[in-house]
Amino acid sequence: MKSDSHVDKEIAQTFVTSKVTRTRSLSKWRLFFSLAICATIFYLQFLTNDGPESLSVDYDRWTGLASHCSGAQPINGSEILQRQENLAKILYDNGASAYIAEPGANAQYFGNISEATWHLSERPLLLIISPILEEASIVAKVTVITPAFEETRARLLPVPGIDVSFVSWAEDEDPYTVALSTLELEPERPIYVDGMMRYFIVDGLQKAAPGVRVMSAPLEVTQLRARKSQAELDLLRCANEVTVLCIRAVQAQMYIGIRESQVGVMIDEALAAAGLAERWALVLFGENAALPHGSGSDRALGKADFILIDAGGTLLEYHSDVTRTFMLHDSSIPPEHTRIWYDVHAAQTLAHTVAREGATTSAVDKVARDWLDGRGYKGYFTHRLGHGIGLEDHEAPYLRGGTDDIIQTGNAFSNEPGIYIEGKVGIRLEDCFYIDKGGNSVFLTKGIGGQASSPLHP
Repeated sequence: MKSDSHVDKEIAQTFVTSKVTRTRSLSKWRLFFSLAICATIFYLQFLTNDGPESLSVDYDRWTGLASHCSGAQPINGSEILQRQENLAKILYDNGASAYIAEPGANAQYFGNISEATWHLSERPLLLIISPILEEASIVAKVTVITPAFEETRARLLPVPGIDVSFVSWAEDEDPYTVALSTLELEPERPIYVDGMMRYFIVDGLQKAAPGVRVMSAPLEVTQLRARKSQAELDLLRCANEVTVLCIRAVQAQMYIGIRESQVGVMIDEALAAAGLAERWALVLFGENAALPHGSGSDRALGKADFILIDAGGTLLEYHSDVTRTFMLHDSSIPPEHTRIWYDVHAAQTLAHTVAREGATTSAVDKVARDWLDGRGYKGYFTHRLGHGIGLEDHEAPYLRGGTDDIIQTGNAFSNEPGIYIEGKVGIRLEDCFYIDKGGNSVFLTKGIGGQASSPLHP
């Protein structure tokens, strides 16, 4: 791992835009952003003829949302088979006898079994993938362990694999003993399990195999899911794009005096019209947004209030997560709050520039935090910069301090700096991005404009 001083030097050298070179110092960037922020604040105070009201003329409520992701395709079986093969090779190389998961993101990734298709209960259904050596090739053996009375339903699950086996356990049997009977257990060969698996299942497996280590899957396994394929990125891109379009459509129908709960209903309607499942939204006005995850208030929107909407959903199991803090055309936002908005926007931009293949996740968090600290907000950026996103809304790796995780091609993250001054104002801007094959960061929302362009235009 590089020293902090070496990392800081590299960070300063990576700040690039179309108008400056990579060798510009951080102090010049601060001057550039400061001048730009002041000019934009002045412009916004006198802006009268451009704003969301222009969108409301003859505006059909959710026009275009349904069609935006209508062509999205689920991950096909051949890609899941390749994932199984990759996993089997890692298991074989590490001397592990199997990988075991229950319905959830990892079982979805390796076996197309999500919590949506199989509800978790006290009766375990388990996906087991084990490596088999066949004619000098490593192949994946796929076994589904199911309650006996559910076997017919389990066999309806669309689990890809070569000769998938379904093994049932009766109510008077120990499911973990049945599960392990399908494996060739040896004391020196560990069993890897999904790190998010419920403890009683891990405990049951360990008791059924007292001489074998049952352990969370190592980094080699977790990185398989962390590095997204093109098909996964296509789903993430469309889901995040349409979430921004939903926020813009809701903004066009808002007015001074509307309540947070009313906007919450609107954003859910828009996300539903867009075809997203597992929808959620956080709507906060004014100082309510100073609590990053909100409060119990149902505040009416005032002219001096910023609006924060943090929203998302799933498209064929892949998540969106977008936050916009914005104003209406007839808002009258205090200049000091507008200045914070542009400082947060600059922090997001700087972090996006630094996020590249080979950078540490902590270095990306640091550049955004250092910028905001330098602008006088030390202590007001209270959470990590971002999280991984994919089959889970929050997943590894994370953009936070204190880590030495290395960013790799195919990784996808949120980038969401924020400033929270309790009793006054809260501002957060969030766009998810991925690392392309060239090692560069690309906003998943790039196709519809990327970052918010101003407080009026989210």
